[in-house]
Amino acid sequence: MDETWLYHYDLETQQQSMEWWHSGSPRPKKFRVQKSAGKVLASIFWKQDDILLIDYLPKGQTINYQCLDHPPCSPDLAPSDYHLFPGLKKQLKGCHFSSDAEVIAATDTWLDGQPSEFFLSGLQKLEQWAMKCIELCGEYVE
Repeated sequence: MDETWLYHYDLETQQQSMEWWHSGSPRPKKFRVQKSAGKVLASIFWKQDDILLIDYLPKGQTINYQCLDHPPCSPDLAPSDYHLFPGLKKQLKGCHFSSDAEVIAATDTWLDGQPSEFFLSGLQKLEQWAMKCIELCGEYVE
């Protein structure tokens, strides 16, 4: 389980925003764009072959977890951070959504479209990431 913010509009990647232009033509003006204020917090529970549960936090509510003692975890070793969320964010990046419902629908559609092998491969990568983390004595891995 992990959570992530899903934005109504997230900046395009450089690749998505590239335009064709002749070498002699003036460069197009680019305006500084910020992420939209509209966003949804998604808590996603998943296992080796599918999604167990997705919980979207309603606007205006907060999450209060009961504090449990546990060792700190490294973002390097969280399968959601290195496998699940990058693909989802890539799919949503550059899209304009006018409501939380649209963001949620696009997220659900993408997650529902992933084959069971997708989820399994993310968990199988954990061993590789753990070995890399050990080799680097716990330093952050990109």
